[in-house]
Amino acid sequence: MTETQKLDDHELTAEELAAIEEQFDEGAAVRQVTPTTGKVLRVVALIFAFYEFFTAGFGLPADHWHMGIYLALLFILVYATIPIIGSQSLYALKVSRFRIGNIPLYDLVFMALGIIAALYVGFAWRGIPLLGIEEQTFRMGNPNGYDVFLGVIIILLVLDIARRTLGWVLPLIICVFISYALLGPYFPGLLQHPGVNFKTFVSSMYFPQEGIYGVTLWVVSTIVFHFVLFGVIAQRTGLGQLFIDNATILAGRYTGGPAKVSVVSSAFFGTISGSSVANTVSTGALTIPNMKRLGYPGHFAGGVEAASSAGGQITPPIMGAAAFIMAEFLEVPYTTIVIAAIFPALLHYVGVFAVVHLMARKLDLKGLTKDQLPQLKAVWAEGWANIVPLIGLLVVLFTGYTPFMSAFCGISLAVIAGMSRIKQPPTLIYAAAFLAFVLWKFSDGGFDMTMTAILCTLSVVATLNPQKRIEVPEMLQAVELGVKYSLAVGAAAAAVGIVVGVINTTGIGFRIGFMVTQGAGNLAADLYNMISFGSFQLFAMEDLQLFISLVFIAIVCILMGAGIPTTALYIMLVSVAQPALAQLGVPPIASHLFVLYYGVVSEITPPVCTSAYAAAAIANSNPFRTGLSAFTLGLGKVIAPMAFVYAPVLLFVSSTGFDLWEFTYTAASCIAGVIALSAAVVGFWLSPLNLVSRILMAIAGIIFVAPSLTADLVALAVASPVIVTQLIARNRSHSTA
Repeated sequence: MTETQKLDDHELTAEELAAIEEQFDEGAAVRQVTPTTGKVLRVVALIFAFYEFFTAGFGLPADHWHMGIYLALLFILVYATIPIIGSQSLYALKVSRFRIGNIPLYDLVFMALGIIAALYVGFAWRGIPLLGIEEQTFRMGNPNGYDVFLGVIIILLVLDIARRTLGWVLPLIICVFISYALLGPYFPGLLQHPGVNFKTFVSSMYFPQEGIYGVTLWVVSTIVFHFVLFGVIAQRTGLGQLFIDNATILAGRYTGGPAKVSVVSSAFFGTISGSSVANTVSTGALTIPNMKRLGYPGHFAGGVEAASSAGGQITPPIMGAAAFIMAEFLEVPYTTIVIAAIFPALLHYVGVFAVVHLMARKLDLKGLTKDQLPQLKAVWAEGWANIVPLIGLLVVLFTGYTPFMSAFCGISLAVIAGMSRIKQPPTLIYAAAFLAFVLWKFSDGGFDMTMTAILCTLSVVATLNPQKRIEVPEMLQAVELGVKYSLAVGAAAAAVGIVVGVINTTGIGFRIGFMVTQGAGNLAADLYNMISFGSFQLFAMEDLQLFISLVFIAIVCILMGAGIPTTALYIMLVSVAQPALAQLGVPPIASHLFVLYYGVVSEITPPVCTSAYAAAAIANSNPFRTGLSAFTLGLGKVIAPMAFVYAPVLLFVSSTGFDLWEFTYTAASCIAGVIALSAAVVGFWLSPLNLVSRILMAIAGIIFVAPSLTADLVALAVASPVIVTQLIARNRSHSTA
């Protein structure tokens, strides 16, 4: 029996899919605890979610209190559920005098220290005369003994929870940054600086505005948590299934149908999920077995799903955590980032779709039959109400309200759509509560008449949901799962705050950025002399320097992305890329998105590509080959950043301005480049391509991405022999047929 047949005989159960997600999603695996302890932790998780939800709608406390409470709850759940090392034996349930509810005593000590250190900032903000502690304003830069002791504690514990949830790579890199701050005089050349006093360093890392209590933790605790929760609840209420059904209706009938369903459904699902692994498991459970039944190799089927799902972090309107942090760094509304990301995300999915289509043509794979497709009328008759929460979220977000208010409304509408039914009056309490909130905001001036009418209408419409209502235990389970998903990103945000603090304190970002541009400039000068012939210039010196700088930064992003989550990678590298690319005239939003996109590429780049490994587990295929397939399928994501750096018009909102004709021409050129590269990867366009033709198409594809008429003419000249031979071959096959 073949591998494919074995898989087809065995559909993966929900438990097996959950196990795959736990294996590959950061921080998803947890230690077993006793039933009583499990109930306590469940209550803590629900309190965590309710606190975040309540503050999103009714107002945030002071930053030092808000982030302190978030961090305290984070310490409780991480130390209670994630062992000190990743040994499977430490996840199992054990009985010992040194454990309470299977939580070791040392983890309980770490937990207590973390809670004290996290909440101390709030309690000591106005001073504690009894302990001789002055107001925080007088202690900034001159910390007392309590500040230093608890500051050191929280730095160590934050590094530890990042290590437990994400592995060793990120904490080790952060330790390098800490060493750089403290040992500045011992570094060579341009990297040398006077060094930061130890007490001053601890104070900067501990007190708000910089360090741990800085912008990264604020964004995650105030915005990202809510969108993670919305994605989980919306999926649980049926929005994810609605996306998959509609993707099947749209793409299932065409050549290579199930693979195209994977691309479309992952694009849809990516709009509500910032997690690549969750996206892979949710949609891949259906699409990967279907692709294998159709005839796609297992590694290719897994690669399609991984490449499509990795687009979740760059797919508007709900992108990954890094996009929200980007909005804070650039000091622009989040909607600006969403608009800028539209075309690059589209280019990524065009690339994946093109490879899938050409591979289906090459293997002569057919689409699904009519009886295998869901019925459009039946799908929408059953699931139409599940789109209401997403509509509410987007309306609030794009009307100028804060992202956390839009998430609050989206979550509320998702709960109503899942739990309130007009035919069951007691269940209307959820809708009534939200209506009361909306009317209160209207009376207080928070919502205008139009927004009030829209939200009231949506909440009433959601109660007409014909689907079976979700019971309270099921909804609480979904909320608990959303909290679980947020632990890793919260730990990463707190830890990476240290990096931001070091960068602001030492100026290392500008130093390394200068080194990058200088190195690229020297290499560009050498290349310029080699490829210039008298007065004839194939490329300008400035273009060469920019291209080499971009290649340097892209390589570092991909290499460092092996083991570091996208959010942390983005924060660390944008501090280097922004100064370097700004010197070369690249608009800020283009340089920030450039780093974000190459950080996401690392998710599908071997040897460490978690999304591809999760897909390989579902496809029962070789993980490394699956990773290679995912990388080649994601070529659109690889070249898109180069395109929008050279042509910021593709981002719509760049400071260089927007011109419709320029955008149309440049977009068409980029799409042509992606399709040419796809043909080169697959070895098929109108008919099979030989090795020389594939090389020519690959070269033409890369040149097409350069946004100029000259580059496009050169690309056409390179591709023309292939185009001519392909047309001749197709005509011959038609005449023979």
